[in-house]
Amino acid sequence: MRHRSLGGLAVGAVGLGAMPLSIEGHPDEARALATVHAALDAGVTLLDTADSYHPPGGEPGAGERLLARALAAYGGDRDAVLVATKGGRGRSADGGWTVDGRPEHLRRAAEGSARRLGTDAIGLYQLHKPDPAVPYAESLGAMRELLDAGTIRLAGISNVDGEQILLARKILGERLVSVQNRYSPAVRDAEAELRLCAELGLAFLPWSPLGGISRSSLDGTSAQEEDPRFGAFHRVARARGVSPQRVALAWLLARPGNVLPIPGASRPESARDSALAAELVLSEAELADLGV
Repeated sequence: MRHRSLGGLAVGAVGLGAMPLSIEGHPDEARALATVHAALDAGVTLLDTADSYHPPGGEPGAGERLLARALAAYGGDRDAVLVATKGGRGRSADGGWTVDGRPEHLRRAAEGSARRLGTDAIGLYQLHKPDPAVPYAESLGAMRELLDAGTIRLAGISNVDGEQILLARKILGERLVSVQNRYSPAVRDAEAELRLCAELGLAFLPWSPLGGISRSSLDGTSAQEEDPRFGAFHRVARARGVSPQRVALAWLLARPGNVLPIPGASRPESARDSALAAELVLSEAELADLGV
């Protein structure tokens, strides 16, 4: 797999978003572990989770514990794997999502995440979402304290606008290495933030990167009518003999700056297919057809 830089570390150009492995509807333990192992075997070295990735009413950190078990059981090389997690959100009993950016909460959350991951220092810790009830600078101050204490090695932020990125850069300096916003063929609202990250040298981790793409050729695209807005992704996929998901990820890798997609997967086949996108280089004509 091709590699890209994240905070000075070389990671596979396509990561694995582990959210589907631990929230409601998640696969059983055996398939979840097999999915993580398939991604690692395919060259994925960036695994992304959060303490809030658990079913409603469940115990926080289910996703982190799952990744810890997956890595402990993995027979291959684990030294290059970077586990990224997030803090500042939670789940309500009815399945909703909460936000808590209080410094005292973030400190406790990071310490809990480190324990569940079985590490002295979290590789990449991301502030999951700005809390409207807490000044963003105060939440970022807690991140800086975590960096200074060695609880986390690198910092990232998520679900942010340009002003918040600039504020985070001011408070965290060069130890801010990434921004994780929603971005996909269907949702391009973060175009300005993507370009700002390119200017600042920050990695951009699009979450839900496959939005707008109907089910892949692994399932048979004939089983679902293609959305005409994204027909180009299917045309290129058919011409290349690959899944439209793989084309979508290759399109993301061709966007400006240092983009590291983190597609979710809940089965080994999907994880392997996503990883192969790192080797798919689209032509200028194909990119033009896809709307770059």
